[in-house]
Amino acid sequence: MKNPIITIAVLLILSTLCTSELLGQQDVFAELKQLAIIDQKVMMPMRDGVRLATDIYRPKTDEKVPIIFSRTPYNFNSWQDGERRTRTAERALEAVKRGYAYVVQNERGRYYSEGEWDILGVPLTDGYDAFSWMKDQSWSNGKVGTYGCSSTAEWQMAVAALDHPSHAAMVPQGYGAGVGRVGDINEQGNWYRGGAEQMLFFSWLYGVEHDKFKPRIPAGASQEDLIRISRFYDLAPENPNVDMAKALTHLPLTDLLQNIGGKREIYDKMITRKPNDPAWYEGGLYHDDMEIGVPSFWFASWYDVSITPNLALFNHVRNNAKDPEIRDNQYLVIAPTLHCRYTRATENTIVGERSVGDARLDYKEQIYGWFDFWLKGQQNGWKEKTPRVQYYTMGSNKWQAADAWPPADVQMTTYYLDSDGDANSRFGGGTLSAMQATDDHPDRYTYDPMSPVPSYGGNVCCTGNAINGGAYDQQDMEARSDILVYTTEPLSEGMEVSGFIESILYVSSDAKDTDFTIKLIDVYPDGRAYNLDETIQRARYREGYDQEVFMKDGQVYKLELTPMSTSNYFDVGHSIRIEISSSNFPRFARNLNTGGNNYDESEGVIAKNAIHHSSEYPSQIILPIRK
Repeated sequence: MKNPIITIAVLLILSTLCTSELLGQQDVFAELKQLAIIDQKVMMPMRDGVRLATDIYRPKTDEKVPIIFSRTPYNFNSWQDGERRTRTAERALEAVKRGYAYVVQNERGRYYSEGEWDILGVPLTDGYDAFSWMKDQSWSNGKVGTYGCSSTAEWQMAVAALDHPSHAAMVPQGYGAGVGRVGDINEQGNWYRGGAEQMLFFSWLYGVEHDKFKPRIPAGASQEDLIRISRFYDLAPENPNVDMAKALTHLPLTDLLQNIGGKREIYDKMITRKPNDPAWYEGGLYHDDMEIGVPSFWFASWYDVSITPNLALFNHVRNNAKDPEIRDNQYLVIAPTLHCRYTRATENTIVGERSVGDARLDYKEQIYGWFDFWLKGQQNGWKEKTPRVQYYTMGSNKWQAADAWPPADVQMTTYYLDSDGDANSRFGGGTLSAMQATDDHPDRYTYDPMSPVPSYGGNVCCTGNAINGGAYDQQDMEARSDILVYTTEPLSEGMEVSGFIESILYVSSDAKDTDFTIKLIDVYPDGRAYNLDETIQRARYREGYDQEVFMKDGQVYKLELTPMSTSNYFDVGHSIRIEISSSNFPRFARNLNTGGNNYDESEGVIAKNAIHHSSEYPSQIILPIRK
């Protein structure tokens, strides 16, 4: 029988914690009510007559104030009486204390906003119309700054390309799902990597795509009615819990959401789109033919799902914006965290299993200093005291500064793959060195899509219980014979790798189409092998995403994979390792190797794949090493 004294003590502790949390909620709202004019469920009109539900918190002052604007597909329904608290209330309080109005709005079709929802809340004109409405308010100084992470960031870039005169500055964080194409990188909003589907959206859509059958508020409902209704109906459904680790294994992919009872309308049209589908260019994604005209303070993180396209977009705007003033007003922070976990860094920040040290940074002060400069016109010296790029180097566990990304003192250094044809698993003979192999002893392995290499850690988000993101010891994974392992000798001197990691593989297969994956690993002297970044390439897209070119048995092909990115210090005694395989599931959808559509197929075929390394086929990884 349980000890009754311990049980009572636990109940008392829980009761105290609940009481403390409730008091904290009440304190937030009590202070917010004291300092702010609160105007909830304002139905902001768009040019087509659709009204978007908007909450406004502004300082009690007769002076005109700037606006921090957050638009989101998520629920922000905050009650003023302390019975319910969301992060919205805390963000509003912070903004009001600093002399800003905080405006939060649901995308069209979400919760109390009218209209039909689609990913990124098309049309783009909704953002433009919102800026126009806000600048015309009697309490507004006419300047708007956009701010948010993930789905509250992803819409900002394409709207910034509309160049509204009131859009004075933006702070996009974890913004990769808003990036369609940047140069050779073609992910179409995190849907693809190297032409292979990233399965995070399969899981994410299960949780959010519920709007078709949601309760509808009568057209023309008054603000008073909407406030009253929102106290009774939060419009935030809770979908049944699903074992995503199991759900994502379902084939064909077209039936995956249907199989778990999810809504299908948006998923059905997206799962059949190929990387060059014109539909990708009709919505809210940013593409590199769009001109961003807004000063931007970008936030990325090493273990986010889209770190490379995020950094590529920063460089694109920094180097290619037509306006030199816009080029000069792009700043970047790269943290050693998971998706949108910037402020969760501690004195001992653990990302997955690996400690990366004290990764704290005063994000709030830097962000509000940025807004003070652009939205209030304060001459606060922000640009003089803030480095162009602030990045955290894992391994040495420190924040560093640079004038560009990658840092100017980086030297691209080639390491070649080699073996006697025995690189299968970490017990094999695969090596990584500056010496180029001469004779070709290809490493062969079998890829069975019905028994794929499971994802373990990595640069991922939003997959439920299917994957835990971050750095995890890969040793057990590396015992598989369908993973090729290439490792340097232990380093005699420490080495910082900071920048884009390029990789070129020479491959062959007996399948018409298959995938090739790669991981970059930091191997500790005791054998622990922590993943840093990963990428993939679907072979049919090796010549570009506007064409499919299939493989022929016995022919060797050159693959240039989407770059990986990191900043990591490989200490003395550590080794640099890469892993190569043909699956990383469910991080990426499996290639069934048939050469068919893949998304509408249920049966795969086994592929016999090979990596070649010789003077004729110099498979290599090119590392950005700081000198």
